Amino acid sequence: MNPEHLNLIRDYLIFQKLPLDILLEVEDHMASQVLNIQKNENISFDEAFLKTQKLWESEFKMTTYSAFYSEKIPVIVKKIVKAKYNKILKKSVLYALISFGINLLFIYLSNSQEIYTDFFRGQNLVFLLAPGLVWAFNYKIRKYVKSDFKFKGRSFYSIYQQNIGIMVVGTTTMAQIFAKEGKYAYLLFKTDYPGNLVYALVTLLFPFLAQIVVIFGILNFFEHKKTLKKLSVFV
Repeated sequence: MNPEHLNLIRDYLIFQKLPLDILLEVEDHMASQVLNIQKNENISFDEAFLKTQKLWESEFKMTTYSAFYSEKIPVIVKKIVKAKYNKILKKSVLYALISFGINLLFIYLSNSQEIYTDFFRGQNLVFLLAPGLVWAFNYKIRKYVKSDFKFKGRSFYSIYQQNIGIMVVGTTTMAQIFAKEGKYAYLLFKTDYPGNLVYALVTLLFPFLAQIVVIFGILNFFEHKKTLKKLSVFV
């Protein structure tokens, strides 16, 4: 397929509002399909391309995915995003569960509520500082992770680009958690007077959930960074 035909396919996919990393995946499949139709039916590129567009029509219908996108996105984007984000979420939960286990270990090792408070704050300080350190060591790509950075104003740079703000939400939440003492979790496990059970559960679960958000944001950031190498030709 000559460059002119490839450019027509690429422009068509950009018009369909595909993020560029997904565009590159779909572009190869669509180009191959056009070529196969041309060969099998002995027709021109334009005719084969039109038939291919009709075959892909349902994939480009607009739908919502409010969990991560404030605007409508193509069905195919939602499918790919859900698959990739589910993978990141599973990793985030796993790492947060390890942190949760460490938190329980801190409770077991602490001889007083004051000692546990130091452990509690130290652990959550790591999650508070981690997003800032990630940004500090990757400052050169800041302009590419802005939500308004578009390829010629027509396409998102990658599927991960729009959700970097997750780290901001996670960091803000961790700052509030860091200011707490964590005493109710300590009282629940280490004293005869557990105090308020609801507060104890909140003390244990709220940091766990916030850590999932922070880890998800960081993993999301690095996935976006990886796409920059693949998409450098478009910069």
